[in-house]
Amino acid sequence: MASESSSEPPAGDVTEILAELQSGREGAADELFRAVYGELRRLAGGYMAGQRASHTLQPTALVNEACLKLLGGAGSRWEDRSHFFHAAARAMRQILVDHARMKGARKRGGDAVRVTLRETTHGTVDPGVEVLAVHEAMRTLEEVDPRKAAVVELRYFAGLDIEETARVMNVNERTVRRLWDRARAWLYKEMGE
Repeated sequence: MASESSSEPPAGDVTEILAELQSGREGAADELFRAVYGELRRLAGGYMAGQRASHTLQPTALVNEACLKLLGGAGSRWEDRSHFFHAAARAMRQILVDHARMKGARKRGGDAVRVTLRETTHGTVDPGVEVLAVHEAMRTLEEVDPRKAAVVELRYFAGLDIEETARVMNVNERTVRRLWDRARAWLYKEMGE
């Protein structure tokens, strides 16, 4: 497992803050934002590193929008750190999809965000497949196999590596590799690649 840096709070701390947020403690949302911002920013930066240079959405904006979605809505409940990061990955995914749709609507297909399910040696993604196409295939995968969909969401949309995904999902790295390989194969087939 990857060691947590001194800037990242231990998983128990985030889970504790989440419990305090659920209980309505004043200031818990701000504390949570401070506790997870660095990690979310790093993840967004890793994802955005695979995007074209002219991409108008920046990692900081992606994180801020995701946090607004997560912390701005009433009734959001997270069981623990893992559950929160699943929700964060989903929020980032929706923001990226909305952004791609907006860009595509301006110039039908000409400025859609393109990424791929192939990894670079750095664990980020290369330009290649449209985010919208992956999103549509993900909807089906979520119905067919939610665990595989969760791995794709964390690896592809949130930019986590194998170790980080295993930690967030509370499974071993071998399980993540197996799910990731099978999910990618399923998505390639579904998307006709």
